[in-house]
Amino acid sequence: MKDVFGQALLDFQTNHAPEDLITETNISEADTMSVAYLFRTYNDMPKIEKKALQLAKGKILDVGCGAGSHSLYLQQKGFEVTAIDISQNAIKACQLRGVKNARAQHLLELENESFNTILLLMNGTGIFGTLAQTTKYLQKLKSLLTPNGQILIDSSDIIYMFDQDQDGAYLVPADGYYGELTFTVHYKGQTEDPFPWLYLDYNTLQNAAHANGLQCELLLEGDHFDYLARLTV
Repeated sequence: MKDVFGQALLDFQTNHAPEDLITETNISEADTMSVAYLFRTYNDMPKIEKKALQLAKGKILDVGCGAGSHSLYLQQKGFEVTAIDISQNAIKACQLRGVKNARAQHLLELENESFNTILLLMNGTGIFGTLAQTTKYLQKLKSLLTPNGQILIDSSDIIYMFDQDQDGAYLVPADGYYGELTFTVHYKGQTEDPFPWLYLDYNTLQNAAHANGLQCELLLEGDHFDYLARLTV
């Protein structure tokens, strides 16, 4: 697997001529993203991320940690944090930044550990890939929770990205859930293999949680169809 996204993080961390990332999806045009944004401090985070970090407690797992900004903040607050990401280069960047326990690992392969708080931020449902995979991921997350543990996860309802007909109904694809996107990332002339990325509207997340024996609570809504939810057993 190419690690284009992780390379951008590592370039930024090591001052190795970082450039902007270019991302595109099957329903949107190419968009540039500053790698620096992924290294933001708490003060520069959106209110949903701040809220999640305020609610985090106990032993914490940061899933899809990226550059480790959330882990670093919590670690500085004295929490025991485990940061995981499938990108080897992202984990190298985290380690260089000072995240103590950062490891390249797939969530589904995590065994024999339990956490009081599991964080999945910056569209945390994205890693599920497709709606069909949601159950597998929710069951895994549930298995990693301590008895009174919590999963703090954010996503967005991307219905606004679709056109509407004259009656106001959204013209979403008939052959699947509209939040299932395919992402492609470009960096320094290299292209990551396209990957599935899932945005879940809150009702769909709530239904999936209940189907998997989890309670779901809406904690906060953001400024742009995004939200933070808490899942508990």
